[in-house]
Amino acid sequence: MNVYDFDNTILRGDSTARFYAYCLMRTPRMWLDIPAQIGSGALFLLKIRPKKVYKQRLLRFMQWLPNRDSMISDFWDANMKHVKGWYKRNHRADDVVISASPEFLIRPACERLGISRVIASPVDIKTGEFRGENCHGAEKVRAFRARFGSVQPEAFYSDSYSDTPMAEISKKAFLVKGEKLLPW
Repeated sequence: MNVYDFDNTILRGDSTARFYAYCLMRTPRMWLDIPAQIGSGALFLLKIRPKKVYKQRLLRFMQWLPNRDSMISDFWDANMKHVKGWYKRNHRADDVVISASPEFLIRPACERLGISRVIASPVDIKTGEFRGENCHGAEKVRAFRARFGSVQPEAFYSDSYSDTPMAEISKKAFLVKGEKLLPW
């Protein structure tokens, strides 16, 4: 099996940031929360607020979406064009995606790509609250092992060295830079 990060690896850009911007343009209530979002982002950048707390605060906007499932579907209708060509050419039926993005957000895109095995951050679609750990860094290995045991991925693909723990348990690993695949 091949294992892939999602944001900036399979998808050009960050799915959560894209979805936030998409919803912001369609949900006026979200504009009232921008000052608090800026404050939360500043605390994260200053390393005062942990990443999980920052992401949970950001995802709080989910509570204001009138029809979440429809909004997510419409978002992917408009954003599947950002899937990178190299992935489309390399897709296999046994692919696995492992991502720090919310599972509720990336699972529909993965299903459209024919990827049925998705491991991502467990976030409540109604509230934006985490129901477990942020699937990032070493947590990806823990989540992968919980699902697949001692299976060693044939190859791992990511755009970020924060995924080094997954690269280390894989037979091969590639750093994705745009459409280029570089040795880890």
